[in-house]
Amino acid sequence: MSERWCRGRLTAAMSLFVVAACDVSEPPAEASATIEAVSLLGDSLARPPVDSVLRGRYEGLLTAARAAWERAPNDVDSIVWLGRRTAYLGRYGEAIDLYTRGLAAHPDDPRLLRHRGHRLLSVRRIDDAIADFARAANLTRGLPDEVEPDGLPNARNIPTSTLQSNIWYHLGLARYVKGDLAAAREAYERGVAVSSNPDMLTAMSYWLYLTERRLGDGTAAARTLAAVRPDFDIIENHGYHRLMMLYQGRLPVDSLQPPGGPTTLDDVTTAYGVGAWHLIEGRPAQAEAVFRRIVAVRSQWPAFGYLAAEAELARGIGR
Repeated sequence: MSERWCRGRLTAAMSLFVVAACDVSEPPAEASATIEAVSLLGDSLARPPVDSVLRGRYEGLLTAARAAWERAPNDVDSIVWLGRRTAYLGRYGEAIDLYTRGLAAHPDDPRLLRHRGHRLLSVRRIDDAIADFARAANLTRGLPDEVEPDGLPNARNIPTSTLQSNIWYHLGLARYVKGDLAAAREAYERGVAVSSNPDMLTAMSYWLYLTERRLGDGTAAARTLAAVRPDFDIIENHGYHRLMMLYQGRLPVDSLQPPGGPTTLDDVTTAYGVGAWHLIEGRPAQAEAVFRRIVAVRSQWPAFGYLAAEAELARGIGR
């Protein structure tokens, strides 16, 4: 197998198998194609645009990550950060290939599985993502958790998630999107158990609440909803917290919807929560209208709210 071919971007279908034969000491080259995924509705999804101000910052961070990787190409931290910085520029296929090559050398490292799973989820390879997250969960079972540094620190420079909470959060989401609600519930319950701050507890509880409502377990859903308090000191997950306040009857729905419809990632996240609220309250027509507004904002297709809305439309509202 030629070294030049190995350095190129592998197709989504081949990357998990062929890449193991490549030299892990070489990074994947810049991909020339702009199509990163095919949506659950069958649409081609082009590499998402990056704000011009952020692009310069992301590219600078990618350059630094590549330099660190070149100094230690088989170091897991170096591989993880090069993959993360690559993905922040929308180059998801390249990031997946990089993590896959890292896993060829470190097959039992849960960090590589967690991050590859995230980007497999981004490109709609749901079953592959579930496999990675489930394996990562098994590998971390019984071990101490560890803080996961933020790619871009929040306003307080306080990371709000951990390796294990991210594994359970993303596994729950992948199962939820697939429609396997019982398995999603199990993942979110495990995630709540390792959520050690209001931000992570709120995010995990949001998805768990929706899952329990859709499973028809109103008693459990009421407990989950009540656990998220209005006075939580939220650093990042304001959208999820506002949605939980909507579900508690503390906020009117109009206060969560921008007049012009969703445009930003936060808008899309919140809009999905509004659509899901209509759905679980027995208003499928309103839910479908919200989901269709979300998927019209094509620039935000990597957002989990977009993915979830896409999945609702693909399988039929209410199923």
